[in-house]
Amino acid sequence: MSWEGWLSVMVVLGVLLSLALTRVGPHMITMAALTVLSISGVLAPAEALSGFANPGLITVAAMFVVVSGIHGSGGIEILVNRFLGRPQSERGALTRMFPPLVLLSGFLNNTPVVATMIPAVHNWARKINIAPSKLMIPLSYASILGGTLTLIGTSTNLVVNGQYQALTGDPGFSLFSITAVGLPITLIGVAYMWLVFPRSLPDRTQEQPFGNQREFTLEVSVATGGPLVGKTVETAGLRNLRRIYLVEIVREDAVITAVPSEEKLKGGDRLIFAGETEAISDLLRIHGIVASPERGQDELLLKDTSERRLVEAVVSPHCAAIGEAIRDARFRDRYGAAILAVARNGERVKGHLGTITIEAGDTLLLESRPAFVTRQRYNKDFLLINELESTPPRHDRAYIAWGILILVVALAAFGITSMLNASLLGAGLMLITRCCSIWQAEKSLDLTVLITIAASLALGAALDKTGAADLLAAGIIDLSGATPWLMLVLTYLCVSILTELITNNAAAIVMLPIVLEITDKMALNPEPFIFAIMIGASASFATPLGYQTNLMVYGPGNYRFTDFLKAGLPMNLLIGVSTLAILLLGWPLQA
Repeated sequence: MSWEGWLSVMVVLGVLLSLALTRVGPHMITMAALTVLSISGVLAPAEALSGFANPGLITVAAMFVVVSGIHGSGGIEILVNRFLGRPQSERGALTRMFPPLVLLSGFLNNTPVVATMIPAVHNWARKINIAPSKLMIPLSYASILGGTLTLIGTSTNLVVNGQYQALTGDPGFSLFSITAVGLPITLIGVAYMWLVFPRSLPDRTQEQPFGNQREFTLEVSVATGGPLVGKTVETAGLRNLRRIYLVEIVREDAVITAVPSEEKLKGGDRLIFAGETEAISDLLRIHGIVASPERGQDELLLKDTSERRLVEAVVSPHCAAIGEAIRDARFRDRYGAAILAVARNGERVKGHLGTITIEAGDTLLLESRPAFVTRQRYNKDFLLINELESTPPRHDRAYIAWGILILVVALAAFGITSMLNASLLGAGLMLITRCCSIWQAEKSLDLTVLITIAASLALGAALDKTGAADLLAAGIIDLSGATPWLMLVLTYLCVSILTELITNNAAAIVMLPIVLEITDKMALNPEPFIFAIMIGASASFATPLGYQTNLMVYGPGNYRFTDFLKAGLPMNLLIGVSTLAILLLGWPLQA
């Protein structure tokens, strides 16, 4: 093997060790590797950067925008509200949670699905008096399994398919090619979690829902003609909120305190809540709840919410509104923002929002345009502390968003167009129909993930070009004694171990050219080996580091590292054995 091949192997080993042993971001490490391969001449500049034009990568980016449309229109909340309900036990909760979660993860990239579901499931767990630690690991694991159902369920599947097309020139796999493997292992994994996890997962109930949290006073209104009009406080879902509670209702000139559960809501009712910032953000996503502008304020300010931001800002001693009641402060005219909530000294301020007098040091929750954030960098009225990534959903677009997703799936499933073209069309339609704003679409593009994938593709290209993949493939063939079924087992084990140590996408991309060399040398059918890479790279349960959704639920579930080892190692073994058995029984290994 030439020096270029040895350098490629050393670069790959350096990337693997850096990802496993350091805290440097994977996008920085893989970009450094790309730089070395390009400067050294191992890859021509066009070859080093070809990953950024990979069809799989562009498909991943487009699907992020499609998911943003589903989220921005409140489409996921519709599904969650209809399926979750009020189960009486932990197994009942899992029974209600698994079907919509698996279904969503099969057709939407599972990472943003989990990001959307975490606050919904966390609040739901509190409502039904179940510790979030009992549901967060199942949330992550079920989404991982659901992502194996289709080619678009996870970015790994899309990237592997894209690199497979680039390296072989073959047309690649269809939307449901992997379903024959993904469906049975999903059913096996879900059944195992349903039986075992209620007993084995820790119960770490957080005793103080408002502990160390800033508590706001918030005023919202019941939308006139909206779905909440005529419903009681109980049936509207406003009674059993854990991190936020209903203090009173202002109806015309009357004030209803100690609000009874059977009180019926009327259009225009002003609801006074107290609670945490994150809970307030969730409250504003309820269909039928709208921000409540002060009388005399221009209500057009709040009509188009697609370009709104929720911002926490501290009133500085130089603010011109100090000493004025909120209703007299003319915030729209002065700042282009509306006050939604107020906290003072970390506690809510009692009384009707409009009568609160603004003081220096008050923390305001504002709904504003993006320009507000920019302007406050150059004046002294506010000390900006946090821009919340929460925009009230456009509920009237929810069914349009679901229709667009169904169209994307249908176009790809029936072979009318490629997965790339279908996803690009879906992303464009989400923007055209205003299911999500341009800002939301931009925020949905996880650049660290996209850069990591694109730069990792250069590693695979270097292994393939220099003959290093050929050498590594020969080593695996020798280790297996040229036994096809043992090669398949070793392929799965290598990908699974690498995924637990580094990112799943990098593990799959590094292994693919090696596996293609193995199947070419031994005249084997590449399909079961490719599926082993896809499943092995996704089925990462034993550590919070192996898969991004595991890391996402680590904090909300109040977990320890050992919790993942106890729950995940048996899952790794179960899914690994099931996958290999299905592949060996269902696919011929000889070409």
